[in-house]
Amino acid sequence: MEVKNVAVLGAGTMGRGIAHVAALAGFETELYDIDGKCLARAEESIHRNLDKGVALGKLDPGLAEAAKQRLVLDDDLAAAVEEADLVIEAAPESMRIKIDLFREVAAFAPDDALFASNTSSLSITEMAAASGRADRFVGLHFFNPVHLMKLLEIVRGHETSEETVDTAREVGEQMGKTCVVVADVPGFATSRINALIGNEAFRMLEQGVASAADIDTAVKLGLNHPMGPFEMGDLVGLDVRLAILEHLHATLGETFRPSNLMRRYVQAGRLGRKVGKGVYTYDPEGRRLD
Repeated sequence: MEVKNVAVLGAGTMGRGIAHVAALAGFETELYDIDGKCLARAEESIHRNLDKGVALGKLDPGLAEAAKQRLVLDDDLAAAVEEADLVIEAAPESMRIKIDLFREVAAFAPDDALFASNTSSLSITEMAAASGRADRFVGLHFFNPVHLMKLLEIVRGHETSEETVDTAREVGEQMGKTCVVVADVPGFATSRINALIGNEAFRMLEQGVASAADIDTAVKLGLNHPMGPFEMGDLVGLDVRLAILEHLHATLGETFRPSNLMRRYVQAGRLGRKVGKGVYTYDPEGRRLD
């Protein structure tokens, strides 16, 4: 199946990143959100990142301008998906929210459109069954920041067809991603590993093993990770990380029980970079202040 038109549902951090790479890859891209202010912020962010790529000499000005022209913002769900060949959901990490959204989308999207979820841990098979097109449903797990991170996890649900997987791979490669295909198990591959590392880092901090900054430095220099676990947690969002751990704890057992300290950070509203404070504090541009 040839994909020309992509609809991205949700204009938060991940949705706007997916829309960025879709438009830059040459797809006609509709970015949907019910919140007009969120859409405006998303457009500003996408344009800023494209302009930054040009300023750094990493992106041709003509390609950046063409990507801006391909991007359409929409607060009407039916209009956003009515011509889509591929619908990518980037809603909050809640099974109920995602299922309800896909059921609504199914009434407006073309019958042959592929559906995909950007979930980082939830069951693709369960969402696919609710969507009414299980064979044309796949997981597309992008990584933040989407326009910089090269990996794309393609998650094969129980009923996902080989053609759907092949099309997903073609789309990912056109977006400049390196694709890996994984089974539909809780946390897939990357989220399971990341959740364990981040959770253990919080336990170490709670036990006084070392400061957050020193744990991050040890992981970066000793294990050759580009970011430390607390830096990563603040980037992803500690609320998102906690939700993933709670899901993995419920499905995979005690190994994934969330750290009490992580839970307290979330309860205190220290969610990470997006609110200016998590393990570390940040200025409005997301730069570390401590």
